[in-house]
Amino acid sequence: MPRIARINLTPVKSLGLEHPREVRLEKIGVPGNRLFYLVDEMDRLFSGTRFGPLQTVRSSYDPELERLSMTFPDGVDVHGDAAVFAESLVTDFFGRPVQAHVVPGPWSEALSRFAGAPLRLARCDVPGDGSDVYHVTMVSRASVDELARHGGRTDVGALDPVRFRMTFELDVCEPHEEDAWAGRRVRFGAATLRVYGQVPRCAVTTQDPSTGLKDFDTLKVILTYRSRMGDREGIPFGMYAEVERPGRVRVGDRVEVRPQA
Repeated sequence: MPRIARINLTPVKSLGLEHPREVRLEKIGVPGNRLFYLVDEMDRLFSGTRFGPLQTVRSSYDPELERLSMTFPDGVDVHGDAAVFAESLVTDFFGRPVQAHVVPGPWSEALSRFAGAPLRLARCDVPGDGSDVYHVTMVSRASVDELARHGGRTDVGALDPVRFRMTFELDVCEPHEEDAWAGRRVRFGAATLRVYGQVPRCAVTTQDPSTGLKDFDTLKVILTYRSRMGDREGIPFGMYAEVERPGRVRVGDRVEVRPQA
């Protein structure tokens, strides 16, 4: 039976991922996940597709103290109060408007210097809005190993699944088994999810998560053995889901696919 192998979260979209041993899933996904994001001088979403090494910046957020910290690869740490808001803005998230407020503090200067472009930190007005489409994503490690094999990397674990930046990584699956769960209810620990469609992938997946630099032509390799998504011509890898029943989820929990209704 499939099991939860790893959990991947970040309070700031596009920055490095953290891996808690357990989380509570709510209707909005994991509270605090991707609560913050970056915008450029035109208030456009700025992500790893434009500057991959953002993945090497680690962030942490304490919701009780409203304190946000970022640690850069050179060891520089910036932190401050994340509950102070400046002007409001609306950001286009892949065709979906997200309302937010700029968060003043030391982060913008540090991120701008690191990325070589003027950046500002924004906070979603509605928790959960920082997700790309649905609130939860998942992929099996067997699927990643299959991709690696098609790309000429034959050792198990040759590609780190974290490059896909999915909420949950799964073990004890057949390659792309998760695709067959579309439309099904799936038990994750004490929570229940409804699995939706495939996730269309972008160039971030071509980057080594430890450096943010391109090291594997993920999108090209996927298309050597998988078809494009029929509705949007996207390149599919992993699945979207939403939370139907909140609950705790831990690494090692079983994943139970419910019978079709």
